[in-house]
Amino acid sequence: MGGRRGVIASQGVEAVAERVRGAAMESAGQGLLSDAMMDVPVDSAAAARTAAPEGLSAAEEEELRAEIAKVEEEIGTLRQVLAAKERHCGELKRKLGLTPLDGLKQNLSKSWHDVQVSNAYVRTSEKLGEWNDKVTQSDLYLSASSTLEDWNEKLTQSEAYKKTQETLSQAGQKTSAALSNVGSVISRKLGDMRNSATFKSFEDRVGTIKSRVVGSRENSTDGLQSPSAGDKPPQDNAPF
Repeated sequence: MGGRRGVIASQGVEAVAERVRGAAMESAGQGLLSDAMMDVPVDSAAAARTAAPEGLSAAEEEELRAEIAKVEEEIGTLRQVLAAKERHCGELKRKLGLTPLDGLKQNLSKSWHDVQVSNAYVRTSEKLGEWNDKVTQSDLYLSASSTLEDWNEKLTQSEAYKKTQETLSQAGQKTSAALSNVGSVISRKLGDMRNSATFKSFEDRVGTIKSRVVGSRENSTDGLQSPSAGDKPPQDNAPF
């Protein structure tokens, strides 16, 4: 029975290997496999160095070693195909202008979506919803909510709360009135200062100085008028 099962498994592995070899040859024909990828070292001699277990005949041992060599060859072929597919995928992404950061974002989004649709996440969400319903519908929660509402109503209806609210309102009104009075006093003081004799004397002095400055400018402008026809302007014989 053991030999028969080994033959059946060997035939299945050979079929898979044949399909993998075909895919690898197709990828190599499209230029997706490099020469370095084709040379994948397979350590088939490692099994030969180990001692065969007791109870195996020489034929069974040879059969097992041949099967190991085939499986290792298939593993190498699968690695080549995987590397070729990854390279082809990278070339397609570069043609589309996709950067590694875009790929990372896409992978994170996909991972988060996978987590959200996973059975564990769904079960956890359902459990949390059930717990929330149980807590909000429990007698303890309802009693606590009712107690808090009663305390709030009693607090807002208490004399201390009303007095505090009235005190704060009066304080705000007094503050507004005080600020208004300060503004009125400042305006009145400025008006009195402007109408005082000292301010008027200072204003008259400033006006006198201004008229003198304007008059001196007009005189200097008249003095700088163009010369008459009989006068000759001085010639500037200085070298340039």
